[in-house]
Amino acid sequence: MPHKLLIGAHTSAAGGAPHALYEGKEIGATTIQFFTNNQRQWRGRTIEKEEIVAWEAALEETGIEKPMSHASYLINLGSPDPELLHKSRAAFGEEIERCHHFRLAFLNVHPGVATQGNEEECLERIAESLLHWEKLLAKGETRILLETTAGQGKCVGYSFEQLGFLVEKVKKHVQVGVCIDTCHIFAAGYDIRTEEGWKKTLAAFEKEVGLEHLYAFHCNDSEKELGSRVDRHASLGKGKIGLESFRVLMTHPQTALLPKYLETPEGPIRWKEEIALLRKFVSKQ
Repeated sequence: MPHKLLIGAHTSAAGGAPHALYEGKEIGATTIQFFTNNQRQWRGRTIEKEEIVAWEAALEETGIEKPMSHASYLINLGSPDPELLHKSRAAFGEEIERCHHFRLAFLNVHPGVATQGNEEECLERIAESLLHWEKLLAKGETRILLETTAGQGKCVGYSFEQLGFLVEKVKKHVQVGVCIDTCHIFAAGYDIRTEEGWKKTLAAFEKEVGLEHLYAFHCNDSEKELGSRVDRHASLGKGKIGLESFRVLMTHPQTALLPKYLETPEGPIRWKEEIALLRKFVSKQ
């Protein structure tokens, strides 16, 4: 195991991006995820030079590595509505620019929603949306991570086959990968409650996507049952997945070293305990 395991949470950037780093430090995080912009607004904010300087200083001070942005929930890169697709692509482009300003390792995005038409058409539009920003993405080092979804409503990205399709479509043109959300894949039908379950799940991912394209995890338990297709996060050990799954995740040779970000519902005090718990699984090895 490396000296520094990358475990963190989705921290608050209220008052500026550096705040997310300092909150991460307070809870014992070695990596963080945050919003670079208000996720409920289409209008993007301008990143001033002073904030970038403060961010760089905070990175140095906290020692946090591989920070990740989570794109706005408003964005639908597969929308069949021309106006919404245009707004989504524009907002995504602004998000990429903010990621470049902060030199973020990853930009996590929910693939899209097939509000009309079939899923295949939606997936094609998502690929086109990613390729639309090929030149801009080439100007920085940020890698786009497509997040696995629970398949709630008409969301796509709930199967490894769909994610594999997207990765294959764009990987020669843009830096792309996958972020597995444990709650989401469980709700989508992948049973990760045991070591054997993880073995089968990772084998399926290798077949459909390729483990070389797996870059990060959102670590969340699930309020809902296996295959429910309902996205409801629970604190670790307080849901239907259970702690054994996260022990395996922290110790399995194919997943142990990848960055992990908590999005569990109880907030910073609980995150501090959960980060310590995940580390404890490794120390017992």
